[in-house]
Amino acid sequence: MQVNCNFTNKSKVFYTVSKEDEYLFQGKRKRLVEILKTKGIKDPRVLAAIEKIPRHLFFDTSTARPALLDHAYSDKALPIGAGQTISQPYTVAFQTEKLDIKQGEKVLEIGTGCGYQTAVLLEAGAKVYSIERQKTLFDRTKLFLPYIGYNGAKLIYGDGYKGLPQFAPFDKVIVTAGAPYIPNDLLAQLKIGGLMIIPIGEGDVQEMVLLKKVSETNFDKKTLGSFRFVPLLQNKSGG
Repeated sequence: MQVNCNFTNKSKVFYTVSKEDEYLFQGKRKRLVEILKTKGIKDPRVLAAIEKIPRHLFFDTSTARPALLDHAYSDKALPIGAGQTISQPYTVAFQTEKLDIKQGEKVLEIGTGCGYQTAVLLEAGAKVYSIERQKTLFDRTKLFLPYIGYNGAKLIYGDGYKGLPQFAPFDKVIVTAGAPYIPNDLLAQLKIGGLMIIPIGEGDVQEMVLLKKVSETNFDKKTLGSFRFVPLLQNKSGG
């Protein structure tokens, strides 16, 4: 997949960088990949996606250049507006790797946000259906992803707890915000044999849970450690 980083008439809407800075960012992406390897990420498709995707372009245009140079490829979550964050690269890589996505699989993403995780899923070969409840983020991301070359995702403004029954069943489900419980609607929309990865917990720290659907009523469950996410909220928000 080709990523278009040549910004022209929308330069006031999305971030632009000089060719010199783009070379700097390429080096920073390579260093980020090496950091992720030391933390246990092994899937070559995931690592290639992290190295390719221009994470610096996903930030708000109000971000000053020094801050962008310092933080765009740091391995930490950062604010993106509407009370949301762009996830820590390790978390994005971890969730994607655990789903073991095969080429052409249908993946339901709960929480599009700025679209960074969506882009990683696309690079991994998924057919992505993604829901965002924050209208501000949804409106920006539905323009931004195609603008940098990611046209393959179906983006929906809606309530993530309800999923997308009209497009079910899904091979994989990824939830990118902390949920107090596992929504039954999402379980119902997962194929038998499919995987769901979801952070569960109502506090500042959640437990990452990996579920495999073995029948319509039975699931194998694994807990994969502690992570930090913004909360998964119900209902659509116009803000």
